[in-house]
Amino acid sequence: MSVSTCPSRSTSVEEGLDAADRAIVLATQSGLPLVPDPWGAVGREVGLSGTEVLERMRAMQASGVIRRVAAVPNHYRLGYVANGMTVWDVDDAEVERLGREVAAIEGVSHCYRRPRHLPSWPYNLFAMLHGRNREEVERQAEVLRERLGGACRGHRILYSSRILKKTGLRLTGSRPGDTPTDSGRRG
Repeated sequence: MSVSTCPSRSTSVEEGLDAADRAIVLATQSGLPLVPDPWGAVGREVGLSGTEVLERMRAMQASGVIRRVAAVPNHYRLGYVANGMTVWDVDDAEVERLGREVAAIEGVSHCYRRPRHLPSWPYNLFAMLHGRNREEVERQAEVLRERLGGACRGHRILYSSRILKKTGLRLTGSRPGDTPTDSGRRG
């Protein structure tokens, strides 16, 4: 499991954290422990109960310090070797509404708006698709194309050529019990 802090607030994230919240973020930013009670395990590490850790995590999420807590699968290990970032040239007047609709489609793992860089890059809506082969990704992209309808003026599929390490914002500092060989977490 992964905990993502909000990168758009990176300059002020640490300012809004008390010592306990900071300890929780440091203890979870590389992933939650893969144990039956991860909140309790984090709590023992930072000197709180599991319930207190969970309550504080929820409060940090509500305030926007933490964006989400989610599983981060390795798509390649699951057999999804055709990973395509679809990029769409969508009418700016419709992109917010259509982006929400696209994000809700099964198979879309990431969906976000990005600025255009004209004249060479007209795309403003990005949606990541995963398939066992390129034909599967292309079928999924066709579903997106149908949903976008007349607001879509063009698109491309950019296939992954290698795996990049995915990490969010990281606070500096050490966690209680950190050692150079601490490997009890998976992100």
